[in-house]
Amino acid sequence: MTDLRIAQLNMPPGMVDFSAGQPSPSLLPLALLRKAAADRLGGNDAPFLAYGAEQGDGYFRSALAGFLSEHYRIAVEADQLFVAAGASMGLDLLCTLFASAGDTVFVEEPSYFLALRIFNDHHLNIVGLPMDADGLIPEALEEELTRHRPVFLYSVPTFHNPSSVTLAAERRQELVALSREYDFFIIADEVYHLLNYAGVPPPPPMASYIDSNTVISLGSFSKILAPGLRLGWIQAGAPLVKRLSGCGLLDSGGGLNPFTSALVRSTLEMGLQHTQLTTLKTAYTQRKIALCKALKRYLPETVRFSEPDGGFFIWLVFPEDVDTKQMLAEAQRQNVGYLPGVRFSSLGRLKNCARLCFAYFDIPELEEGARRLGEVFKAFMNDDYRMKNDE
Repeated sequence: MTDLRIAQLNMPPGMVDFSAGQPSPSLLPLALLRKAAADRLGGNDAPFLAYGAEQGDGYFRSALAGFLSEHYRIAVEADQLFVAAGASMGLDLLCTLFASAGDTVFVEEPSYFLALRIFNDHHLNIVGLPMDADGLIPEALEEELTRHRPVFLYSVPTFHNPSSVTLAAERRQELVALSREYDFFIIADEVYHLLNYAGVPPPPPMASYIDSNTVISLGSFSKILAPGLRLGWIQAGAPLVKRLSGCGLLDSGGGLNPFTSALVRSTLEMGLQHTQLTTLKTAYTQRKIALCKALKRYLPETVRFSEPDGGFFIWLVFPEDVDTKQMLAEAQRQNVGYLPGVRFSSLGRLKNCARLCFAYFDIPELEEGARRLGEVFKAFMNDDYRMKNDE
């Protein structure tokens, strides 16, 4: 056994790979979690080492509800929360319980590429819907509803992955109204909602509409604490939470991640999660500003992007004749990487787009990566280079 990888990301030395959609090792809160562990493990009572309650530990859900109430600026109740092993696992469980092979799901175009993989694993029929600067276009959704009956619409409404746009408040209301009229769920992936860098908060989360019983909100500590915890939550109305809590998976194994929930409960009760969130927002704001400045410096005006107000990502739009999947080979030769736009398309489009993440690297690496990307684009647009690689 010669390859013992300890992380999802295996970054070669010297590579600036903007495809890494996760925090850098320097931002992983080891000392903070050590304090939380000492607090939780210092007592004599250890219920978190047993099979957990199906919905998740009540003390943890109560602490999480208080934290979300403060940061969402809406009232969140513990009974509305179901503990999941990360947002991806939560999405997979929702597909298992509420969809069958051959059912139709609506997604945004572009959409989170790993969510598309989960839908493909469940053999769902995926229909992409267009977006603009204010997010998913309700008129396009309504038009598709005359042709399809989806079981759910999957959306990343705030600081969208990959485009970073935020769904306008009035559009959120329109989507909820359509979900009630046409009887489908909205699965709102809200893992970036708390990562706001512009000073002006985003619209209230889709979680504020759970009383409609058509909205299901996904959250995760992967983006605000540490991804290795594999801890997230589903927020929904009482009938949906009851359905989740009564599934066979939990009947067999009990609640998800009771031990990790206990540790994170301490981070919430001790104010450590608030401290970490402030640390992340400060670091990501600085990194986002630095990368945007560098991209403006090294890329021509023909490459378009908007500076994001939150989240992890910058969405580059190259000229129409650029295929970023093809250009990636040249990028890797120059020790820079990104995710091609076609990965985020359910329709096989967006070939001239690319997603960059600014969360993983420090500012010097981000600036160097932007410089390399500028050189890559310059080389790729060279006629001799393109002719040679098309042969």
